[in-house]
Amino acid sequence: MAVNQSFSRLRSAFYIFTRNHHHHHHCVGIIGAPFSKGQRRDGVQRGPDLIRAAGLVQKLKGQGCIVKDYGNLTFEDIPDDEPVGRVKMPRAVGRANELLAGAVHKVKSDGNTCVMLGGDHSLAIGSISGHAAWRNELSILWVDAHADINTPLTTPTGNIHGQPLSYLIHELHSKIPILPHFSWIQPCIAAKDIVYIGLRDVDPEEQVKKPIHLSFDIDALDPSVSPATGTPIAGGLTYREGIYITEHTCQTGLLSAVDMVEVNPKQGRTEDEIKSTVTAAVDLLLACFGRVREGSHKPDYKMPNP
Repeated sequence: MAVNQSFSRLRSAFYIFTRNHHHHHHCVGIIGAPFSKGQRRDGVQRGPDLIRAAGLVQKLKGQGCIVKDYGNLTFEDIPDDEPVGRVKMPRAVGRANELLAGAVHKVKSDGNTCVMLGGDHSLAIGSISGHAAWRNELSILWVDAHADINTPLTTPTGNIHGQPLSYLIHELHSKIPILPHFSWIQPCIAAKDIVYIGLRDVDPEEQVKKPIHLSFDIDALDPSVSPATGTPIAGGLTYREGIYITEHTCQTGLLSAVDMVEVNPKQGRTEDEIKSTVTAAVDLLLACFGRVREGSHKPDYKMPNP
């Protein structure tokens, strides 16, 4: 299905919620997850600090959000993390996500919309698990160039960042072998509650009624916009399309948690490529919390005299 048709379906699905939506102060809790072992490219662990350094907290506060930054999680180094079957780094990924799940649950229990800054997309295991432990029925809006639904038995690479959804979906539970440090994970989402955007031939759901967990892989955007990522795919979403998705997700009033993952400065060939990618990540997050492209002027703003 063409992207424009997908967006029109998304618009109609969200309309029922946007028409009565009133502006309110968003309470945002930020958790950094500088983790890279769900894939093989170094550098993605620097994503959280780069996104913060680009002014995320100050800009969110500037548009009226109440922000608490919970800082970065510290992940232990696990030596001799040998593959299990095809699956690479299972012990490190399992432990990191267990720690993240607890942190996300804490952010939600404090009454905040959780923003998880990654790190690689294997972190969605912990982010969604922690969110689901707080509220057991979620809609997952997965914005990505990749489906990330390989199982440990079907993965072509063994990298867990291509597998996170398979551990979380009830319908795939029987396909998941026992892995070290994964025993804490319980399936928590139904296949019908996942909406993919960024893939071809996938329609958004007709109705989105449950709290939304938006998991946004920066590689969903075209590499002309966000080149500093591990697995860029030509023909991705434009900047405008990415912002459209996050604006409309905000307008539902149902956004409950956001992942922003796979910003990797080591994959940028120039400083401009890194800056473009980080800026896109920040802009997407700002749109999640009320910034609109018409401008976010203060109420007393007056046009300057010519």
